[in-house]
Amino acid sequence: MNDQRYWLFAATDPDSSRLLHVRLFSTRTSALTEIFLAELQKNHLIDDAIFLVDGAPWLQAACHRHLHRFQHVIYGNRNTVEHVFKRLKHRTAAFANHFRHADRNTAETLLQAFDVCFNQLL
Repeated sequence: MNDQRYWLFAATDPDSSRLLHVRLFSTRTSALTEIFLAELQKNHLIDDAIFLVDGAPWLQAACHRHLHRFQHVIYGNRNTVEHVFKRLKHRTAAFANHFRHADRNTAETLLQAFDVCFNQLL
């Protein structure tokens, strides 16, 4: 947006393919990942969850710091998560084309509304 690059942080339940939480950040850091995880924990019971993560060191560090169990998974159940993210990216591509000049807060609000609609389609 406006020639700026943003990172979509999203959590999904691999069993139901439901999006649990989405946020838009201008960078990827452990501190921002910790904010995302704190918000996720505020709205969902994740104490017994095992997070399926990629090789992102900031994500693994934040999970470790907050004592969340996680597994670095490349295949298997992680494919379900990647499928949800692929659908999310595909469906938000039109948003990016039509709202190029939106500010970050507007884009994040629309992504959160999309989250609700996305889950209703499942």
